[in-house]
Amino acid sequence: MPRSPKPTATGRILDDGTYEVILGDQFAIRHTPVDEFDRRMFLLFLRCIHLVHHPAKRPLLCQTWLAGWFGTLQELLSRWEDYHEAGDWQRLMSRHDGPLLPYAQRQVLIQLWARHLWWSVAEVQAAAAAEGLTLSAHAVTQIGQDSGLLIARGVLRERFQLSAETLRPTDDWLVPQLFALIDQLQARLARGERPAPEERSRLADLLALRTELGLGAGQALETPLPWGYHLQHILCGDWETIDDGTIRCPHCGSSQVRRKSRTPRAKRYLDAAGQPQTVDVVRYYCQNTACVHGSFTNLPPDLLPSSPWRTEVHLQALQAYALGHSSSRRVAAGLGVSTATAYRWVSQFGGQLLPVAALFGVVRSSGVVGVDEKWVKVPTNDKSAGKQHHWMYVYVAVDVYTYDLLHVAIYPVRGTDAARAFLLALRAKGYVPQVIVTDLCTDYDRAIPAVFPRAVHHQCIFHALQAWHGQLRDAYGTHYRTQRPDAVKLQNQLDAIFQAKTKRTAQRRYDTVMALRNAYVAATPEVEALFSSLERHWPKLVNAIERDRIPKTNNTTELVNRRFDQHYQTFCGFDTITTAQTYLAVFAWCYRFTPFTPDAQKRIRGKCPLELAGYDVASLPMAQLCRGQMLHWPPEALGQVVPRT
Repeated sequence: MPRSPKPTATGRILDDGTYEVILGDQFAIRHTPVDEFDRRMFLLFLRCIHLVHHPAKRPLLCQTWLAGWFGTLQELLSRWEDYHEAGDWQRLMSRHDGPLLPYAQRQVLIQLWARHLWWSVAEVQAAAAAEGLTLSAHAVTQIGQDSGLLIARGVLRERFQLSAETLRPTDDWLVPQLFALIDQLQARLARGERPAPEERSRLADLLALRTELGLGAGQALETPLPWGYHLQHILCGDWETIDDGTIRCPHCGSSQVRRKSRTPRAKRYLDAAGQPQTVDVVRYYCQNTACVHGSFTNLPPDLLPSSPWRTEVHLQALQAYALGHSSSRRVAAGLGVSTATAYRWVSQFGGQLLPVAALFGVVRSSGVVGVDEKWVKVPTNDKSAGKQHHWMYVYVAVDVYTYDLLHVAIYPVRGTDAARAFLLALRAKGYVPQVIVTDLCTDYDRAIPAVFPRAVHHQCIFHALQAWHGQLRDAYGTHYRTQRPDAVKLQNQLDAIFQAKTKRTAQRRYDTVMALRNAYVAATPEVEALFSSLERHWPKLVNAIERDRIPKTNNTTELVNRRFDQHYQTFCGFDTITTAQTYLAVFAWCYRFTPFTPDAQKRIRGKCPLELAGYDVASLPMAQLCRGQMLHWPPEALGQVVPRT
């Protein structure tokens, strides 16, 4: 029996968006899709229409017809059918399109990109082409989106410096996130509330990031310390020898040790007369699993590992370097060692800043703190290439009335984030100033209220007048004092504002100067910058008048900066930010213990900043060292400084 003829079929999209299919001359199927997914499901439904006598795999309406009628691609219809049969609803609902790619090839591309997440789409496309896989940039992007690689890459690039050699947090993400979290937690603490779940989650993320970066996990006592820390401990400790006869690991302090060899080995050293001597020493195993050093040498108290020089000579290097404002080369020549050796000896004392709270049990401050920054050259760093690539900033916080250096730190860039981080570190040390004195830098305008909301922010009047005199010179020329009487008159009026004894007088003189603004600007438009600066900084300048507690200038901080600059001229350790931090710590130790000269002010002469702050340092060997006194220590007094590696 012959088969009936196959009915004709036509399709089109009506003006109202309705999809219409005519089967033969009697049947019509019409549907108006509500969205893309509904449209795809309707097309898949049309593919389910079969003739009675035709096999199930041969639908009446072929993919080519449907693609032509309804403005799609035949390969997309084939892809949707595969997704439908596999139950892959996520891909079926996806809006992505493009040429089909076999599963195996997709996996090759995904694995290639996963191994090099820092690559861009173009780099992945080129690498795939090198392996014989030719794809368009659109196809690579689509695969990255479908697999989630682009999302992961975006998050990593936002939060980290991502490259083949580096994976470390970026300041642009980590610092704002940290500050935002601190603000939220402080606000909740002030209201007596517990942190919200999402805040606890963010805090957990930061703690996990800290652990991954090796920034500490609350187990500092288990971390081995370099011998420079032990030297610092001795310089600030009491000379009470505690010896119970037990041999301990110098790195972790554990007494769980056992002898490594029966035969002693000879340790060579130079005695006080410079003559070579030998002494028998024994190696031991440290059986503390938390200690990363497996063994150590049990040395006599006044000897150091890997060095024939006694501890006293190492301390003399620090004394000569710091007190004499010397260089490593001159110190090396004086001690008869190499320049590298002298450099290494001095740097060992910069392991940490002076732990005032742990040493004295209290932190002291007058409550008036000056903050300033100074640029320094650090040739090797990870800053992006540019004109300022080699320059970084050293921040200092100084007690205005005791000259004590409360905190010092170095940051790659200067800005509000750096200022805020520095003030947070100052607060973490226990200092809560009532007055903070700065120059005219606007970085502190938001940083100070955020960290010390109750502190009065005063700006240095000397810096302000200096800046305005410079603006007068820019507006009227270098020789304005002899050629422009009107400019000289304005300068004298500016100076007179801050010579006033009362705020009322200062305010009246300020109003008089501001009343001249329009006339001066009309004659010389460039002078507008001066009036704008005066108006902007006036509230933070006038607050020192009639208030004896607030100094008018930041001269104390400038003095410390000059003292630092004297050392900086001879420092050879500012090669990287790590070595710069080390030598900043060396400077801080020596500055805080070094007394002022006999020709200084009567109030401070002969005293070091720590003594002016009220600390008792008379019994500390470091104070003797910084006064230029020779330390004749018995060997047993050096027992705690001996590194046994």
